[in-house]
Amino acid sequence: MQRLPLVVAIFLSASGLSAQEADTLGVPLGHKEVTPPAAQSSMGELLSKGYQIKAAIPNGSKFVVFMQKDQSAYACEMQSLTASRCGTLN
Repeated sequence: MQRLPLVVAIFLSASGLSAQEADTLGVPLGHKEVTPPAAQSSMGELLSKGYQIKAAIPNGSKFVVFMQKDQSAYACEMQSLTASRCGTLN
């Protein structure tokens, strides 16, 4: 019976350590994820730079558009006719 409090104390301290380690993963709540400026663009900017639309796939009420130029590729999420956000794939 005296081992039970010892086992509980070890378990609680181990779970506290894993919770502290989990805080370093991902973006904390309330903070925006920072993306390098070169990795994010709009479809208009990419089209003006010579990128071509290779495919468009519906995703709920939005479309995911894949664009390519030479060895560079982007995936764009069309939120509306005038709003899109793109991220680099490579």
